[in-house]
Parts: sequence; structure tokens; C-alpha cells
Amino acid sequence: MAASLLLKSAPLFRLRVQHHRLAVGVLSQLRRPWCATSESSLADENGSSTEKTITASTGIRPPARHRSWDDPDYRKWKDKEEEILKDVEPIISLAKDILHSNRYMDGECLTAEDEEVVIEKLLRHHPHSEDKIGCGLDFIMVDRHPQFRQSRCMFVVRTDGGWIDFSYQKCLRAYIRDKYPSHAERFIREHFKRSSW
Repeated sequence: MAASLLLKSAPLFRLRVQHHRLAVGVLSQLRRPWCATSESSLADENGSSTEKTITASTGIRPPARHRSWDDPDYRKWKDKEEEILKDVEPIISLAKDILHSNRYMDGECLTAEDEEVVIEKLLRHHPHSEDKIGCGLDFIMVDRHPQFRQSRCMFVVRTDGGWIDFSYQKCLRAYIRDKYPSHAERFIREHFKRSSW
């Protein structure tokens, strides 16, 4: 009885082994071009035809060569990037804390201290801050966005009772463009991707 069961399951076992070998073979061939590309790029600094062949056959680009810390332009960029990060990280942390922690419930006004920082470091840099404030700012509150109910945002509540949302990221982008004009676009491109902070 056991022998007949073993004979019946043998073709299935053989099929599984062949499928496993096929999968391993495909993965190793996909992996090899990367290894070969890395080795060839280390061996040949001018770029070889091997890299072009690998790219053409697999459709996968070899890893980009990173600039060296010894390159003065790269060093200058990294220093400026660090300076901008040190400048904006505290206000980003505060904005995220206001919006995503349980410090404020929906519809709640910011404390005087938080409001002062948000006005000074964010709202005044918004590209349309005058339009947002309108007839005058009464207070700033946190609430759900009227169209995107899962999102919380900050709102300017005007003295006439009207209210409008504003994006802290737009404020930061404008601030960076104003204070660091020669490095702003690169910084924004690299650091203001969705959920990059």
C-alpha cells in the first residue's frame, strides 16, 4: 500500500523539484547581471559594453555610480542639505505632531504657543498667505479636510467666521525657495516626496 502511494506521488514530487529549479534559475539569471555589472563597473571606470549588453538584455539599469565625498560640488551640496534639514526639521516635527498625534482633537484650536510658531514659521511663508488670512486671523485650528475625510489639516479661522485650510508643506517649500534659492529645487525634489518625512 505504501509503495503504491509513493509511486503515485513521485510524478508530483518531480514536478515540484523541476518548478523549484526553474524558479531558482530565473532568479539567479536576474541576479547575475547586477553582480556582473558591479564587477565590471569596478574593473572598468570608463564604462564597458558589458553594461550596455546587460541593460539591453534585461531591461534593468546598472546601479548609478555615486559621487565621491571628495568631489567639492557633492560636498557643498551635502553641507547645504544638512543645513536646510537642521533648519526645517523642528517645524516639520511640530506640524506632524499637531496633525497626527492626539494632542488636538478635531475642531480644536491650537494653543497660543503652537499658534505663534505655526504663524511665524509656516503660514507667513505660504504663497497665498494674504488670501488665506483674508479680513484677519482669529485663530488656527486642526480638523478633518472637508473633501478628504481621512486627512487632518490646519485651518485659518478668520475674524468674520470663515475658515480655510492651508498646507504646511506648501509653506515649507516657499520658505526653502526663499531662503536657499540655489539649492531649493534639489532639496524639495529629494525630500518632499510623498511620506518622505
